[in-house]
Amino acid sequence: MAMSSGNESGSPMSEINVTPLVDVMLVLLIIFMITAPLMSHRIRVDLPTANPKTTDTPPLTPPMDLAIKEDGNMFLNDDSNPITDTELKSKFAVFAAMSPQPELQIRAAKDTEFKIVRKVLGEAKDSGMVHVGFMTTGKE
Repeated sequence: MAMSSGNESGSPMSEINVTPLVDVMLVLLIIFMITAPLMSHRIRVDLPTANPKTTDTPPLTPPMDLAIKEDGNMFLNDDSNPITDTELKSKFAVFAAMSPQPELQIRAAKDTEFKIVRKVLGEAKDSGMVHVGFMTTGKE
């Protein structure tokens, strides 16, 4: 007679071995027992409290207004004298170095060629101007 281990059908055993699970749980328990006292803060610091009712108002800098006529003449800040390209580049460099930087607002006439506006945008970008806007009228 052959020795039988109680599994006469020859099917695999379906019991779970809990020993590795218990080992892992004990290791985790030891880790948490060691790190829990370190979680308490020993140094007390008076932290600032935030007041949601206050708003920070950025310092107001007047925008840089550039008007471009149909013939390509440019006028800065409603000045009656047209500004040349070199003067405009130097003004861009001055305004780009300001902190906070003013916004460049471009008002181009309806019939102005786009290549003139594109050239002005390129010069503004090359000098470091970041805030550029286009001014239009609300009518069609």
